Amino acid sequence: MGKYDFRPSRVQQTAAQLLTGNKSPKRPPWYDVIASNPPPQILVRTQPVQHTGHRSRTKKPSKLFKPQNIIYPEDSLRKTFFSDHPWELARPRVILEDSGADHRRQQWETVRQRGGHLSGENVVQRQAWLIERENMSKDDAYDQARREFYSERLREEVERRVAREEAMATGAYFGKTVIGIGNDLEDQEFEKFRGYAQKAIIEMEATRSAGQSSLEAGIIEGPEIQSAITDLELPAEGTAAQPESTEQKPSPL
Repeated sequence: MGKYDFRPSRVQQTAAQLLTGNKSPKRPPWYDVIASNPPPQILVRTQPVQHTGHRSRTKKPSKLFKPQNIIYPEDSLRKTFFSDHPWELARPRVILEDSGADHRRQQWETVRQRGGHLSGENVVQRQAWLIERENMSKDDAYDQARREFYSERLREEVERRVAREEAMATGAYFGKTVIGIGNDLEDQEFEKFRGYAQKAIIEMEATRSAGQSSLEAGIIEGPEIQSAITDLELPAEGTAAQPESTEQKPSPL
């Protein structure tokens, strides 16, 4: 068929021919759906809409139909805040919305919104509002939004501590904190390492004692063995060793 394969677009026609020729036992369930909604016949891809305007540089053929990245003005503000506050990404967030249009009821005159949790997104939206409505620079709006954010975070922390103290005063009991749990895990690992270190020290002392004992035994036995070797090599007292003569004596006739 060349470069293009038209068989997927002709599935309904093929099924109709099989049904007409009684080569298919029954009509497939998708037959009526495909007949009422046939696949498109246009095989030419259209170039996506250019959001950033016309560029003089020609795109590569492989990237001609690649959609452009959608960039919002808040993206740079969001990147700046979370690069300065990376641990804000570790805080859990509630992304559930009531109607999908909660953003229409939000008023960013203040960093905190009624009925919403405080997060880094509040700083981003507050900064964008200050830039647009108050005509502030990016840095000034960022500093003001951060100060309001820090103040609200401090207030939340104070409220949390006061609520905990009030509950404990009325007899409530709270489990260990995250720091306490971390300290317990650290103590367990320390005890494991202490047992391992004690066992390793005992093994090292045993090896050292065995080596010292063998060394002392070698020092004691060394002179005795040396004296025995000397006795075997030296001749008896009062006799001199006669060297063997290599000359042949004439035999008597």
